[in-house]
Amino acid sequence: MSPTEPEELRKLGDRLDAAEERVKPRNRPAPQSSAGIAFRFSTELVSALVVGGALGWGIDWAADRWSPIHTRPVGLILFFVLGAAAGIFNVIRAAREINADMARNGAERGD
Repeated sequence: MSPTEPEELRKLGDRLDAAEERVKPRNRPAPQSSAGIAFRFSTELVSALVVGGALGWGIDWAADRWSPIHTRPVGLILFFVLGAAAGIFNVIRAAREINADMARNGAERGD
């Protein structure tokens, strides 16, 4: 054995390791489609509006039924606006999560 053989074997091993890394399948989730992102945003917003409106309507209904104070449109309007604010906040939060995922996946790929 000559003194250069271990060095050559080490280089060969490094090249084999690099080739194995290139061939190895990646376990990354597929990036979200534009339609998937739009569906998530619309679901976040619509669900918050429905919940806010339903809570406001329920409060108005209960107040009209069991209380001497009649708040007919006030609860619905107030909670609908609060639901809209919560929905917008949820959409912003979801957009930040998606942007962070895209940036992380782009950094992993070397883009």
